[in-house]
Amino acid sequence: MRLVFAGTPAVAVPSLRVLAEGPHEIAAVVTRSDAPLGRKRVLTPSPVAQQAEELGLPTIKTDRLDADATARITALEPDLGVIVAYGGLVREPLLSAPAHGWINLHFSLLPRWRGAAPVQRALIAGDRETGASVFQLVAELDAGDVFAEERYEVPWNATAGEVLDDLAVVGAPLLARVVDGIAEGTALAVRQQGEPTLAPKLTLDDGALDFSQDAETLRARIAGVTPEPGAHTTFEGARFKVLRAAASTADPIPPGRVVASGREILVGTASAPLRLETVQPAGKGAMPAGDWFRGLRVENPVLGS
Repeated sequence: MRLVFAGTPAVAVPSLRVLAEGPHEIAAVVTRSDAPLGRKRVLTPSPVAQQAEELGLPTIKTDRLDADATARITALEPDLGVIVAYGGLVREPLLSAPAHGWINLHFSLLPRWRGAAPVQRALIAGDRETGASVFQLVAELDAGDVFAEERYEVPWNATAGEVLDDLAVVGAPLLARVVDGIAEGTALAVRQQGEPTLAPKLTLDDGALDFSQDAETLRARIAGVTPEPGAHTTFEGARFKVLRAAASTADPIPPGRVVASGREILVGTASAPLRLETVQPAGKGAMPAGDWFRGLRVENPVLGS
């Protein structure tokens, strides 16, 4: 078949690579425009754009699938559109332009966690299992019939970034098998079963830590918002990031209070304390929590202060 592939971040790269190695022609890769990165705000191609260049594939760079992008894609006469984390909506008439429409690799077990941040929302909710689904794109958000899925057990205390990296690798061959099945006329899709839950894009507020909550709720939130938008609180009036933390079995201490217990740095919650592992104080780089604590000149430090 003649494919158009749409994707932007690094998690879409394994899928593009696997499809490029397969029997189908990729007529074009659609990705978002170059974005300013780093302190010097240097315009940088997306990871998918960089991979497309390495593969010698033509690209269409656009932040919206508007009339111009629709015309350019339609002119390619694709048999199938394939989308993996492009970052924009496919609407009519583009939705119906390919002969077989569009399919989407989504990082959840649909209909759970429809939306832009399925892995992050799953981890925040404490889900121990998630997965990848390939479904037919329809006008309603992530509501199309599902061709295939792969279940995935979330490693204990894995961050959203780590889980996404795993699912990108798990999902690539799953997507390729569905593309092959559509080409052969053997692919079958079934309606989604169950009550949908939504996974809207995270905001900075989703990373705010409230130490009046219990330890497991806090641990899950830290995992779910890492690396972006990041878990944060305040310390002496300045932003303080928590990059990694784990549950402990220590005796309770007042919420927000930070103490050293042997080699562990603990912060109080509504239940057992959390063990701080990696933190980032304002104006400094990431560091082990023990290094930060030993450098304090404050008695009885409290996070959230």
